[in-house]
Amino acid sequence: MTQPHSPDAVAPAVQRMASRVSELGAGLVINRALPARQRRTVGAWCFLDHIGPITFAPDAALHVGAHPHTCLQTFTWMLEGEIRHRDSLGHDQVIRPGQVNLMTAGRGIVHTEDSVASGGRLHAAQLWIALPPAQAGCDPAFGHYPDLPHWQQSGCGFTLLVGDYAGRTAPTPVHSPLLGLDLACGAVPSTVTLAWQPGFEYGLLVLEGEAWIGPECFVQDEFAYWPPGTGAVTLVLAAGTRALLIGGEPLPEPIVMWWNFVAYHKDDLVAAQSDWESGAARFGRVPGDGGLRLTAPALPWS
Repeated sequence: MTQPHSPDAVAPAVQRMASRVSELGAGLVINRALPARQRRTVGAWCFLDHIGPITFAPDAALHVGAHPHTCLQTFTWMLEGEIRHRDSLGHDQVIRPGQVNLMTAGRGIVHTEDSVASGGRLHAAQLWIALPPAQAGCDPAFGHYPDLPHWQQSGCGFTLLVGDYAGRTAPTPVHSPLLGLDLACGAVPSTVTLAWQPGFEYGLLVLEGEAWIGPECFVQDEFAYWPPGTGAVTLVLAAGTRALLIGGEPLPEPIVMWWNFVAYHKDDLVAAQSDWESGAARFGRVPGDGGLRLTAPALPWS
């Protein structure tokens, strides 16, 4: 798509970040937008992986063995394919396109993620939300959300994943002021203006296609960031473009992350790692995991 005429003569300042590519086995390629060197978090969103799109070989599939989390919520937004979630609370849930799984780790939880069948297509976004200090050690929980607010505007489909937008409220319970919004352009280019909350910072990851922000074009797996105080932003989306918008109030204090753990102090990461390695009660077994648990890498500090 050549550069369109945008109604924004001068676009708000936007920071561009490229995702980091990694292969997780079985040909599964992910692009990690957060955390990045330039930007660790957007609001309480502290992790963003774009999974696929990938077509597995007939004898290949996704399998992520039993692993722990603390002080976060895992958020899975499914675009193509199916993933089976199982956790140490006993939940066993298949997530399908257009649905969200939201798992709250709190003081500790363990889960597995697997393809429902070998072969086929897989495309998803997986995010983490850092819990605020008051909820860091809360009880773990899990929820499945198959029905989300969806509407059409200016030739673009909107799905509200988290928070409030355009007079609608998502059913997904979070513990910080946040926004998650999926944008899916139809068969012709679309121009959409997004209303910003003054105290929020925002990020946009292009999942497919390309999006113009003023004179700048962002393509698949490029991430755009806007600081708090940015006014309304106009996007010009090429036909078939899909993008994920996240936003929220900046965290009141910095977090620390290691492997699958989030915390506000390094001592809490050390304790979580020790408890995982020793089989402490807060990291229970996942029914049907076969006793296999992922091994945590060595901590980077003593």
